[in-house]
Amino acid sequence: MTCSRRKPDVKTNFNQVVNRHNTSSVKWDFIERYLQLDGSDLLPMWVSDFDFKCPAEVQQALHSRVDHGIFGYSERDEQYYQAVMDWFSNRHNLQLQREWFTSIEGVVPGLAILIQLLSKPGDTVVIQGPYYGSFAKIITMNGREVIENPLTESPQGYQFDFAQLEAFFKLRKPPLLLLCNPHNPTGRCWTRSELTELMALCRTHGVTVISDEIWADLLLPGETFTSVLHLDEDNREHVIAATSASKTFGLSSLRISNFLIPNARTRSSFIDRLNAHGLDVFNALSMTAATAAYQHGAAWLDDLQRYLAENRRWFEQALAYAAPWCKMSRAEGTYLAWLDCRALGLDDDALQQALIHTSKIAPSMGSSFGSQGRGFIRINLGCPRQYLEDAIRGLAKLNS
Repeated sequence: MTCSRRKPDVKTNFNQVVNRHNTSSVKWDFIERYLQLDGSDLLPMWVSDFDFKCPAEVQQALHSRVDHGIFGYSERDEQYYQAVMDWFSNRHNLQLQREWFTSIEGVVPGLAILIQLLSKPGDTVVIQGPYYGSFAKIITMNGREVIENPLTESPQGYQFDFAQLEAFFKLRKPPLLLLCNPHNPTGRCWTRSELTELMALCRTHGVTVISDEIWADLLLPGETFTSVLHLDEDNREHVIAATSASKTFGLSSLRISNFLIPNARTRSSFIDRLNAHGLDVFNALSMTAATAAYQHGAAWLDDLQRYLAENRRWFEQALAYAAPWCKMSRAEGTYLAWLDCRALGLDDDALQQALIHTSKIAPSMGSSFGSQGRGFIRINLGCPRQYLEDAIRGLAKLNS
């Protein structure tokens, strides 16, 4: 292979391989349970958590909190709120208001409760395909119907199909649209103009937008993130934004997420629903970790972004040389690679078998992201370069 091996200009050693076996890791220890296959000899590149240690400042804060030794009932303090608000102000030029905050342990549980709150059984909820599979699960398991508004493929990356979306709004009259920004699995960061057009349609048809923005910090160089909360104030009564430190800093199991709800009535109803479910106590370690990450993690994240950008550049270049049948979609954010494998001419079952038995890779199969994902796979680039080199060698074996 002749692709260049330029070293990313970072201070943190993200090339360090850390053994995650026997840590109850879903990605590494539970492939057999979740993917129904023997993963003992497979490279796991499916779950969207990364294989790097979290910032040292977060580890130190957790050690200090554990050393205190008392873990009674805990609540978010002003330091926590201020850390989040300062982060979004400094990082994204987004001024959050303290009264917008509601919190829950995890974005997906909060989305599920909002679906219950803002729609009725039998209602439809719109998602953009290819879509994160948990979106469809929480919609259907709460007795609502999924409307998949497929994104359109283009050389510039995936695009909204506004004409079809408007047709769905007129015909099916959904009360809700779930947005993922940046988008999982394609990596698109929706622009201000795209979000403005989307919100104009939603306001016209009385649709509330719930925007999952947990990937907001994981941008490629030169890219910017636009939240639904960046838009004109007229839109704020019709949007909810979900944020978390989990993806940014590798804190997926230390779960605390913030649902930012400008609409006072919706916010009050959501808090009532959280209380009705007994979700009024917060994990002390989760709050400690998130606060420390937002206060002290900026330099570490800068390093991580450079490393991830170089991982993506290297992987795309290596892929073009070793497995030219596999095309990577253009992305502006996330550490996910959305790979088009349709040139192999395999159905999804045959593709998965080839990846398992020949490539020795366990990716996320595109079919798990809805009908628009057939023939695709999602690869996690949030790992030491060694894993990407192993993945390239495996994918190259499918050439013959």
